[in-house]
Amino acid sequence: MYTKERIIQLVKENGVKFIRLQFTDILGMLKNVAITASQLEKALNNQCMFDGSSIEGFVRIEESDMYLHPDLETFVIFPWRPQDGKVARLICDVYMPDGKPFEGCPRYALKKVLKEASEMGYTFNVGPECEFFLFLTDEKGKPTTITHDDAGYFDLGPVDLGENARRDMCLALEGMGFEIEASHHEVAKGQHEIDFKYSEALKAADNINTFKMVVKTIAQKHGLHATFMPKPIAGINGSGMHTNMSLFKDGKNAFFDEKDDLQLSNIAYNFIGGLMEHMKSMTVITNPLVNSYKRLVPGYEAPVYIAWSCKNRSPLIRIPASRGNGTRIELRSPDPSSNPYLALAACLAAGLDGIKKKTKPPVPVDQNVFKMSKVDRTKAGVEDLPGDLEQAMIDFKNSEFMKNVFGEHIFDRYLEAKSEEWFSYITQVHRWETDEYLSAY
Repeated sequence: MYTKERIIQLVKENGVKFIRLQFTDILGMLKNVAITASQLEKALNNQCMFDGSSIEGFVRIEESDMYLHPDLETFVIFPWRPQDGKVARLICDVYMPDGKPFEGCPRYALKKVLKEASEMGYTFNVGPECEFFLFLTDEKGKPTTITHDDAGYFDLGPVDLGENARRDMCLALEGMGFEIEASHHEVAKGQHEIDFKYSEALKAADNINTFKMVVKTIAQKHGLHATFMPKPIAGINGSGMHTNMSLFKDGKNAFFDEKDDLQLSNIAYNFIGGLMEHMKSMTVITNPLVNSYKRLVPGYEAPVYIAWSCKNRSPLIRIPASRGNGTRIELRSPDPSSNPYLALAACLAAGLDGIKKKTKPPVPVDQNVFKMSKVDRTKAGVEDLPGDLEQAMIDFKNSEFMKNVFGEHIFDRYLEAKSEEWFSYITQVHRWETDEYLSAY
């Protein structure tokens, strides 16, 4: 447990010269205000102000003054910086000048749902599986889509040329307090995954953003470009962020019931039911880009259909085999471009709604959903995820539940940002169109 005095002492003892006060905008982009060590005490007293009008989805210029309140538990010194002039960071919540939390702060949005869970007696644990690509850069240092290897799933060096970069990423992450559980090459060329231990949801969301920053930083040091773009190359697997979730109550896993045929509790079934009921309306949060929907197509291991199973990986929701305290629900649709605070808030809110309403999920689909006919899927009650960003926006916009979860500020500003993105996309003339039509017509 860090105190203000302990952080000031650590900064002095370790020769830290700069501290980054980090926060995220509604799109999940990491922002920071850098201060010198001489300004640390001021920052720890919540007196650092910034212009919120320049941040995506925050406020208008007339109401731009905002304050950063550091979360002391997020203090860490970057292990890759030089010994002289070290750099540390603190993740911050955003507050208004009147001392109230800013309604548009994604971290606050997650905290609100976590408070609701706490009032129901639950803690929410999350273990993300973040995939990413490593690409070569050109002579100007700009990223290409040329993969750095020809390796496949679980391949080793020298085939996997990203092994050294991945090793240094793991070492840097461990130096920042992460417990790395696995690191390996993924299915596609140039694709990698590093899994770190589950944690309480707020810390998990902080860790996801920290993880992405570290991966990009270390990749750059190896002359590579790391991207969390969901589908950078057509015809191969895209990058997902499978999200493992569990609720604990009174120190026990609330999803486990040894007397049930599947050893799942009613709480687990209700949580699954809530996720499935609200999945369409929250997909624009878990899969936020135009490009996200290039990943969510049949044939590349990503889910397309809203179903669940304990036995196979083709549905949207999978229940891994582990039971007891390891009982968990794996949501397979999210991708790493999502804002982790908003994505986890949506997942938890949907699950809690299922618990409160005692929502029962449909029967599990234990066969390969991709090989079922449309008629069979309809008979089984299996619906499709939104097929593109526009449909996902429509489902989100029509959801009073999602509006209540995020509040009007985030709800409206997020829709506004995604609408602009969609309009920009559909008004462009893409290479596929010129290849397909220019000669023919």
